[in-house]
Amino acid sequence: MGTSQHDTPEARVMRARIGAYALHSRCDSTQHTAPARAGFLARFEREVDPDGSLSEVERRRRAECALKAHMTRLSLASSKARARRSGGGPRA
Repeated sequence: MGTSQHDTPEARVMRARIGAYALHSRCDSTQHTAPARAGFLARFEREVDPDGSLSEVERRRRAECALKAHMTRLSLASSKARARRSGGGPRA
């Protein structure tokens, strides 16, 4: 079941979904994605404590807050984009 340059975008999405489901059926997805999550959080740790002066606990707390702020900004932008596409105009 190889990919084809003639696949529709929908077919490519379905192939990717099949691959993801097959991967997660064979392994613990939290273990599989742990390195990526740790690296992503490390980005926020460096952002909130660039000189490394905070305690590990405080740095982690602030990094988790910075991550939540980042994800909430993305969610808001996504909501506004969906509203524009549906003709509802931008939301405040």
